[in-house]
Amino acid sequence: MPANKYALLRYRIIDRCLTNGMRPYPSKEDLRQACEEALYGSAGERISISTIEKDLWAMRYESELGYEAPIAYNAEHRGYHYEDPKYSINGLNLQEQDLQALRFAALTLLQFRDIPVFEQYEAAIGRIFDRVHATGPDGSGDTHVQFEQAPKTLGTEHIPSLMSGITERRVVRFQYRKFNAAGTEESERCLEPYLLKEYRNRWYVIGKPEGEADVRTFALDRMLAVVLDDARFVRDPGFDADRYFKHSLGITSGSGGVVEYRWASAPLLAHYLDSQPLHASQQRLDIDPPRPGWACYAMHVHPTFELNQLMLGFGADVIPLAPANWVEELEHIHHRALAAMEAIRDRT
Repeated sequence: MPANKYALLRYRIIDRCLTNGMRPYPSKEDLRQACEEALYGSAGERISISTIEKDLWAMRYESELGYEAPIAYNAEHRGYHYEDPKYSINGLNLQEQDLQALRFAALTLLQFRDIPVFEQYEAAIGRIFDRVHATGPDGSGDTHVQFEQAPKTLGTEHIPSLMSGITERRVVRFQYRKFNAAGTEESERCLEPYLLKEYRNRWYVIGKPEGEADVRTFALDRMLAVVLDDARFVRDPGFDADRYFKHSLGITSGSGGVVEYRWASAPLLAHYLDSQPLHASQQRLDIDPPRPGWACYAMHVHPTFELNQLMLGFGADVIPLAPANWVEELEHIHHRALAAMEAIRDRT
């Protein structure tokens, strides 16, 4: 049976102990403490002697690992060593590939350390990242991967309550303030929460409001005074998250049905769209483009704000083709933007 990632990391730590000329012949307890310190720090035992015994056996005899490590016990020194003093598993490519995967996983986990629901694990996440990152081939602390981060993510303090509501099937009550609400206008909501979803560094909860038949989406950064109610609910068996967002761009499912949208893209943008489609339904069309060198595309999605926002963001590199009402809508938005710029220019 293939070893898991943490077992592979322990093998690497054991190998480092067995090749350390400054502290030769480590005992099982020495190996246990080294693995525990490297993975978890000094906050209590999390690795047993039996785990180390299994690791030593696997390094010696597990054929799928391919180590065949010449580990032997020296009775005189009461510790373990490699019978071949030049042996090390460091040169095995598989091990380094697994460590690369661990480093990437640790970096991914690190992105969530400031979210309240993960605060209790912040120290452990930091230690795991430090230890795994420190096992780099060159031992340096250089950063090789950077993730997209928002300056500040609002509303994440509501995640624990909403998670409890989802898992325990409990109704959630909260005050909600829309972006277009006047002043401090708020409305009280009662929701059966089904799903938490992140989109562009914002968190949303999807669920069924009390007394309504359809599922709706609420932004966590517009929620106030979130509390769990004692009332329980029965989850709608017809709700499937993957199917709900299958024809969506972004966080909005849309209520206008699925529409085929067609557009033309400038040559450079077309390369980006070919390498990273906007949606799973995107396809390149074999029709004459409105301009030489351009490419035409189509996709089947719901009509949503995110769709228009995305297309308008491409500026002059996109020409909407169909449907006609969508073309008129985008033209109207562009004309309004141009008029606003001209008004500012006239005042300067």
